[in-house]
Amino acid sequence: MDDQACPRCKTTKYRNPSLKLMVNVCGHALCENCVDLLFLKGSGSCPDCNVPLRRSNFRVQLFEDSMVEKEIDIRKRVLKDYNKKEEDFATLREYNDYLEEIETIVYNLCNNIDVVGTNKRIEQYKKDNKEIIMKNKAKIGREELELEEILEIEKQMEALRRAEISRLEQEAKKQKIREKEALIDELMFAEGDAKDILNTFAQSIAKKEEIDIVPIVPKVTQFSTGVKFSRGSGSQQNVPIIEEGPLYKYEAPIVPDKCGPDPPSIQNIINGGYLHHVRAENETEKAGGYSSTLPCLRALQDAMAGLYHAS
Repeated sequence: MDDQACPRCKTTKYRNPSLKLMVNVCGHALCENCVDLLFLKGSGSCPDCNVPLRRSNFRVQLFEDSMVEKEIDIRKRVLKDYNKKEEDFATLREYNDYLEEIETIVYNLCNNIDVVGTNKRIEQYKKDNKEIIMKNKAKIGREELELEEILEIEKQMEALRRAEISRLEQEAKKQKIREKEALIDELMFAEGDAKDILNTFAQSIAKKEEIDIVPIVPKVTQFSTGVKFSRGSGSQQNVPIIEEGPLYKYEAPIVPDKCGPDPPSIQNIINGGYLHHVRAENETEKAGGYSSTLPCLRALQDAMAGLYHAS
């Protein structure tokens, strides 16, 4: 990020560590000083592409690639109108075609492909689906308000929990101070041995701590979606046991009638001199697991099969 530079005044991040690059809908970056200078009246043209821009639409560049910033702005603008959901379509194919149309529009606007025709396409869509767009915008607004209310409740609950923890800590500190003062008074005015008084006091404190110990309940995190998550094992639900069918048992395949004599075994092939009539495997084939006994056995099986067949 140190090699960032304003394309107009050539100021770099290295020479000015506080340099802030800002972008607008066109995607071209300018430093904050150039924005203030060029858009002093509130509006002006981009020095790179001459697109009319407003000063209020400039924002700090988040990504190093300015094309990513341009795509984000275009996608936000397009999705304000193309706000249909899957339930608004009769089939999944229609919904996928709708998503494909959105991606095509975003791609064309990002790469300056038929910009005029694409904008006309957007305007025509807005006219044809005006009621659905307004309905979905109102629905999204209600969902955002509900989400904000849930987040606010979560913040209040977290603040109350922290306040309760702080109160318990303060109470524990005050209790320790009272116990210390009581011990000092006991040592000052009691007539017994100081060591016995200390031991008695330590035992009473230990018993009180055992009584006051409360099992720590793991904090349940309730997300805004309603999903609850806890690190403790007590709140975990048991995995349901699914009854499965009988275990698989291997059964040897039924060998069909060869209608001929049984071929010799591998050992008989090696000892009987059959391998003299086939090509021996080379080192490469042997490394791959190939053996000349396999084609020899296959040839013998083919030769002996069907010898007993009578027409």
